[in-house]
Amino acid sequence: MHFKNIRTFIVLLVFACILTNSYGQKKKRKEISNSNRGTPKLVVGIVVDQMRYDYLTRFSSKFKEGGFNRLLNDGFNCRNNHLNYAPTYTGPGHASIYTGTTPATHGIIANDWYDKELDRMVYCASDTTYASVGTASDAERMSPHRMGVTTITDQLRLHTQMRGKTIAIALKDRGAVMPGGHTANGAYWFYGKNEGIWITSSFYMNSLPKWVTSFNSSRKVDSYKKEWNTLNNITTYIESGLDNTAYEGLFEGEVTPTFPHNIPALWEANNNYDILKHTPFGNSLTADFAIAALDGENLGKDGITDFLAISFSSTDYVGHKFGVNSKEIEDTYLRLDLDLIRVFNALDKKVGKGEYTLFLTADHAAMHVPAYLKDNKIPAGYVEFKSLKSKLNEFLNYTYGTTDIVKNFSNFQLFLDHKIIKNLELEVHKVQETIAKEVLKNSFIDRVYTAQQMWGQQYTKGVPYILQNGYNQKRSGDILLVLSPGIINYYNTGSTHGSPQVYDTHIPLLFYGKGVKKGATAVRTEIPDIAPTIATLLGISFPNGTTGKPIVPVLN
Repeated sequence: MHFKNIRTFIVLLVFACILTNSYGQKKKRKEISNSNRGTPKLVVGIVVDQMRYDYLTRFSSKFKEGGFNRLLNDGFNCRNNHLNYAPTYTGPGHASIYTGTTPATHGIIANDWYDKELDRMVYCASDTTYASVGTASDAERMSPHRMGVTTITDQLRLHTQMRGKTIAIALKDRGAVMPGGHTANGAYWFYGKNEGIWITSSFYMNSLPKWVTSFNSSRKVDSYKKEWNTLNNITTYIESGLDNTAYEGLFEGEVTPTFPHNIPALWEANNNYDILKHTPFGNSLTADFAIAALDGENLGKDGITDFLAISFSSTDYVGHKFGVNSKEIEDTYLRLDLDLIRVFNALDKKVGKGEYTLFLTADHAAMHVPAYLKDNKIPAGYVEFKSLKSKLNEFLNYTYGTTDIVKNFSNFQLFLDHKIIKNLELEVHKVQETIAKEVLKNSFIDRVYTAQQMWGQQYTKGVPYILQNGYNQKRSGDILLVLSPGIINYYNTGSTHGSPQVYDTHIPLLFYGKGVKKGATAVRTEIPDIAPTIATLLGISFPNGTTGKPIVPVLN
């Protein structure tokens, strides 16, 4: 072939390759676009810490159109949604929402629990093999290593070959670590004290990304160092009790639990920036940071689905301090409604209306302050476990000649020393039953179950079903105690949670956005149903420990 013809041939060949490659890239992008046409660009999971279901109805007339009511009016409302395990705490709650299963499977049996192998208490998210990132403090060393299964966020990352992003945000570390799963691009939580910054762990990264350092440097947090007064005229807060009651706790330095709360004056006595967690401003700061993450991480900007997990923690702090019937709780939820509006508007603008899917739920609910119930002639009260331990020790000494047969009592469970039982030539299940029967004699104990029962029976309803879902064979104790309804082991002020009773298990579950039908159901749904519902909507694999089922009426 002539040299000139050869050169012309090569040029034409290269040009043809370029055209073919360009066509291939366009086809590939089109295929990705087509494959994601029915799926959202972004999934947003919102967990409101310590939110009772009836807050949706109790405060609905005060909510604006663009927040909670937007989800209620245009989304799908699961009115009979429950935690199906106990204890009902923050760590297990976030883990159960995102893994689609219960502590029996995922292993997060409490916030803190007695580790039978290490013979000490452990924290659900602590991990000393990693370092804190973004703070000089060495205290915030966290990872999800104690959660033994995948999350819906992990499954999305795996499905997209790690191209879809997961970002998790909460004031509480466990509220970010569990939702982020094992593969999160970032999990961030608030470090208060003298710093007032968002931080993370070296499990995720070795240094904070620029957008996080910029947010911290902006000192947006300092704008919330201000008086906390009611959003509306306090006389309109008729959905809650009196402002000054004996059922509410106090900030250090306060004389009465009343509005306005002078946050600047109370600052140092309440551990500086940590006081913001106990006000609705902690939720506002969380919303600020979540909105910043949308741009900082370019979430929902392409055809590959991302996931943003947000947990609003201040509702829990306020509930614990002031109680579920306080003016403070009402104000906190009215302000949270405004923060949700800001988040939803940012999603509309930055991701696009109809381009994201969102769910809102809670990690647990809470009960009324027992003192308030008692004053209204409703059976309720308090118990100190010191009396239980004293009586139990007498029984143990008399029956077995030692009190060391019980190694630990925590999370309403007794852990026995199996070595001592063996040395006494006793059978473990008989010792469990004997001690359980003795504990049941206490007036404030409603019922007891043994590990032998948890292993040998298959419960399908009621309290034992809830306990069994929370019972992990490797981590849980030998004897499980259930306090009588209305009885708590807590302060005389403020609300708490943790029991298998309905006031701790009934929580909201709302779905909204792409792929979600408009409607509601009163059929019972459970917390592990959330992850498989989202997985079905996305067309991805369920988390590998899933025991929940997709909520079919939700799906469009």
